Amino acid sequence: MSAVIYQRHSTNQAFLEGDGVSHPAERLYLDWNATAPLTASARQAAISAMAAGGNASSVHAEGRASRALVEKARRALATRFRVATDGVTFTSGGTEANTMVLTPGLARAGSAPVERLIVSAVEHPAVLCGGRFGAEAVRVVAVDDAGRIDLGALEAALADDARPALVSVMAANNETGVIQPLADVAALAERYGAILHTDAVQAFGRIPGAALRADLVTVSGHKIGAPPGVGALIRLGDVVVPPLVRGGGQERGARAGTENVPAIAGFAAALEEPAADPLGWTETARARDDFEATLLETFPDARIFARGVPRLPNTTLLSVGDVPAELALIGLDLAGVSVSSGSACSSGKVGVSHVLLAMGVGEAEARSAIRVSAGPLGANDAFQRFLVALQRVIVPMGP
Repeated sequence: MSAVIYQRHSTNQAFLEGDGVSHPAERLYLDWNATAPLTASARQAAISAMAAGGNASSVHAEGRASRALVEKARRALATRFRVATDGVTFTSGGTEANTMVLTPGLARAGSAPVERLIVSAVEHPAVLCGGRFGAEAVRVVAVDDAGRIDLGALEAALADDARPALVSVMAANNETGVIQPLADVAALAERYGAILHTDAVQAFGRIPGAALRADLVTVSGHKIGAPPGVGALIRLGDVVVPPLVRGGGQERGARAGTENVPAIAGFAAALEEPAADPLGWTETARARDDFEATLLETFPDARIFARGVPRLPNTTLLSVGDVPAELALIGLDLAGVSVSSGSACSSGKVGVSHVLLAMGVGEAEARSAIRVSAGPLGANDAFQRFLVALQRVIVPMGP
């Protein structure tokens, strides 16, 4: 049993007693898409950096030591994406990196700046809000019933307006896990001279880096087991990104403000862990598929959203009958199981998923959606335990 998957909870008294499997009294964490548990190596790296002190912009020994940690992490990310180190800018997280990109001042070197933004209807709110573009400059492109961007509609949006465009399409959806056809999106963007950005916060570390084909890529540390509060913008193309935060000239002038060295050091350490290695998720994908098959047998009225298309290896978005998600989440939490109803970026609110509505799912069913997202180790046992807990929570709520 992996310490990365499960977290001790002294008040949870073996809620799975009688399922034929012996389990200690500990919580079951299946909300990796919200945040991955902090890895031991990332924790130690962050603590060591914090204890060492020093501002990475200072020239004394402590400052140089902090700078070395930042540049080590920068090299690690640059190597992952096969870019020069000046193509990596550290930010406070995925939302800041996205906001840096979503600006009318963005431009390829020597070209006119973009004047409009094209996004898919299932983007994370950090992109769907349009960043620094005015509402009149943002065009939202529809998706199919599996949540994949409509490529015909995207081409029409690119073709019917001659103004330079920025296209922002996520690599994988945070709620359904659906992987977008980025190669096809990239081909269209190139054909029409548009800049392409992808929010790869959920996909980074879970699918091969070669699949993240874009001019600009957003990643976040806490999705792979680093401390929260660190992300990065990766520039794969010759795009000039205006700074969002101006000041002391840190990050080569791209992002002012003292670097969060402990979190950055933790990010570098997390890059070496299983959660950051796409090959480490193979067994998780098999366990997830087996779990879904058993779920549909156990609950005939269950639905798994977007089951028939490529998804992240760890993600299942499901509904069981008309049981409201908020009631199911409370019951599961009391039973010691941590899952969510979708995006974790809405201040703890349980609302209707804009992703499911964009896919044509009815509001009542969308309100019943539960997201289960596992880690790269021990997923088979975790999914089995979740099924047992779900039966004990859902069945009493039925007719």
